[in-house]
Amino acid sequence: MEPKRRSQFRLHGKIALITGANRGIGFAIASTLAREGCNLVITGRDKTSLNKATARLNRFVKALPVLCDVRDPNEVQAVFATVRNRFRRLDVLINNAGIAHENFSVEKLPLKTWKEVLDTNLTGTFLVTQAALPLMKSGGTIVNNLSIAAKQVFPGLSAYIAAKHGALGFTNTLREELREKGIRVVALLPGSTDTAIWNTLWPEAPRKKMMSPAAVAQAVLDALLLPDDAVMEELVIRPKVGTL
Repeated sequence: MEPKRRSQFRLHGKIALITGANRGIGFAIASTLAREGCNLVITGRDKTSLNKATARLNRFVKALPVLCDVRDPNEVQAVFATVRNRFRRLDVLINNAGIAHENFSVEKLPLKTWKEVLDTNLTGTFLVTQAALPLMKSGGTIVNNLSIAAKQVFPGLSAYIAAKHGALGFTNTLREELREKGIRVVALLPGSTDTAIWNTLWPEAPRKKMMSPAAVAQAVLDALLLPDDAVMEELVIRPKVGTL
């Protein structure tokens, strides 16, 4: 006897925007939500990979791709003008866009690298969230993908760590501000996940011991499907065999 399939289309009619959805965890989340019937707006900086991601998602729903560098306020505003014109509202925001940097001690870390990482991982999250809020109402959910680096320290990754720690503080503050409005805010703290970011962070990392992006995406879906009177404020997910 075949195993009973899970009911599908539990997010039918919902509108979700996912930044950095052209690869890795962002694409896995987009794919998982698409299978549940969610309408998607996905962003990325690379046109080729964004188009490829869109083609794969379109097997399930009609995804709307928008090129966007989350560091640029004008590009962020243009994304949400598109969302407003097409859908009039936003139910789910996944702040996933982020970058890493090579291993540098604080003494040797280039200022340019520091600014790029902070602008993308912290300021980008702020800009996207601020632009999204006018489109969100009670029952909406914001998920900020932060990584366990938001609570831990790894030598040589000061800019990445600083950005993630700052983003956790931002997330926790945002949650309290939006609690009475009925908008849920989730801090997503995945452990080591097999994505391309390790090409920068640690090229020799033991990826076979890591989680798949799909495992993280499933956890996000579970958080989104909670009853409206509950919120999973902090979502920590780790591989069975720890590496980071």
